[in-house]
Amino acid sequence: MSPTPPARRLRLGLPRRVFSQVLLMQVAIAAGVAVLATGLFLAPLSKQLDQEAMRRALAIAQTTAQDPQIAEGVQNTPPTRNGPVQKEAERIRHATNAEYIVVLDRRWIRWSHPTPSEIGRQVSTDPRDALAGKEVMEIDKGTLGRSARGKVPLYDADHRIIGAVSVGIAYDSVRARLISAIPGLFAYAGGALAVGALAAWLISRRVQRQTRDLAFSDISALLAEREAMLHGIREGVVALDRGGRIRLLNDEARRLLGIGDEAVGKSLDEALGEGRTADVLAGRVTGTDLLTVRGQRVLVANRMPTNDGGAVATLRDRTELEQLGRELDSTRGLIDALRAQDHEHANRMHTLLGLLELEMYDDAVEFVGEVVGDHRVTAEQVTEKIHDPLLAALLVGKATVAAERGVALWISDRTLLPDRLIDPRGLVTVVGNLVDNALDAVAGTPHARVEVELRAEGRTAVLRVRDTGPGIPEERRELIFTDGWTTKKPPAHGKRGIGLSLVRRLAERQGGGAAVTEADGGGAEFTVVLPEALTEPGLAPEPQGPTTPDAAVAPEPHLVPGPSLSAETTTAMDATDAKEESR
Repeated sequence: MSPTPPARRLRLGLPRRVFSQVLLMQVAIAAGVAVLATGLFLAPLSKQLDQEAMRRALAIAQTTAQDPQIAEGVQNTPPTRNGPVQKEAERIRHATNAEYIVVLDRRWIRWSHPTPSEIGRQVSTDPRDALAGKEVMEIDKGTLGRSARGKVPLYDADHRIIGAVSVGIAYDSVRARLISAIPGLFAYAGGALAVGALAAWLISRRVQRQTRDLAFSDISALLAEREAMLHGIREGVVALDRGGRIRLLNDEARRLLGIGDEAVGKSLDEALGEGRTADVLAGRVTGTDLLTVRGQRVLVANRMPTNDGGAVATLRDRTELEQLGRELDSTRGLIDALRAQDHEHANRMHTLLGLLELEMYDDAVEFVGEVVGDHRVTAEQVTEKIHDPLLAALLVGKATVAAERGVALWISDRTLLPDRLIDPRGLVTVVGNLVDNALDAVAGTPHARVEVELRAEGRTAVLRVRDTGPGIPEERRELIFTDGWTTKKPPAHGKRGIGLSLVRRLAERQGGGAAVTEADGGGAEFTVVLPEALTEPGLAPEPQGPTTPDAAVAPEPHLVPGPSLSAETTTAMDATDAKEESR
């Protein structure tokens, strides 16, 4: 036999739902305000009614004391039930609806009274103030009970005090007026309470819809969960109000954007500065998975509007993924170059084998000498002009890739860069981006050529990359440096439109700049100036002769170095791991 379940205990207390609690509290507040207002109104009303009754009694007493028959009767007649003073006082009492009118002499003897048997007796209350010439208003208790009283002195024709007049208004009538006013006050208070309860219900219903009928404990738990989620996820979250001001930032958003809590309450332009990042988060640039660059980070942003007119933007860090993608692209380029070199090497081996089989030994020796000499000349042309090993390795590798794509990569005669770079990897990023852009622009065109010029002017490094491609229209020469802008098909690992933006940012971070113009003879010419790029000042020597095609590096595929390329492969890969995709 199963045990009987314990009876549930009845728990008294506030309801759990926000709607019920808000309604209950607002109704209680409205009821309290109504009761307090009624009480605050009744307290002065009672006092006001007392004052009104006393002033009325005093006015009747003053009117009675001015009646000459009263003063004459007190002086010339005895106090009797049918005397002239009693008759006149009763006439006035009935006319004014007073409770009593008592006329007394200086000996406190009554000359009038609603109860005739009291005439001729002394009054029950002290009339000294009135007999002393003062007017008195009070609420006191006498032979007829509690009443509101007014007492004035009684003067004769010579303005001498011969007595006093006391008039009383029944206090029960004053209290009756107060009580009669209470139902009306309660009606008004009840109406106000009903209106307040209705307003409280409407407000509570709105709160119920906005809180989705949750309990306070549920809301508290949701807030705790939200804080834990926002600060625990690896995506940056930025919440904006309807005015475009920042109202929430999680830890990852602060890290990615490089801002702190001081940005909360500010607009995006104030917190981030003008630029693509602010435009993307503010919704001025539409789309999904929008690329933007913030500092040295590549970010992917998505924006979702909210019902209150604001928005929530999420940020993902693609820096590492972009670096992996760029490294993959570089590796593929080197593999393609090695494949082309291997193919050319096989052709040379076949040629050499044929010469040996034909016993043309002198021709074989001459052929080998030409190949080795061409290779040595090609590598020396780069290293003589560019003394930094990273840049030299990069350009040797790019020359091989260019030759494989049918493009002649030239090193200008004006090029001379000493091995004193402060940030060689930064310059590798710039050169790699611009050379890749140029190769993409001229690939497949007749007489394709890319020319690189690198020289030092004091401590300033100047880079120019010219190509024979279609060039950049003037109206797009600033647009191409915008984050995410590109005309190329995105690669498999991500999106384009980052490289030129990074080039300009790198140059501007060092106080320089990046620009594009039209090259002589057509095509595009990119110029990047990097002040303070070298550790020691030194002017590059003027070129000894005009820039000619004689300075070309690997103008034809057979001039691409073979064994030396593999020796530079590791260095070239390291040097190009920061390369970005562009236009």
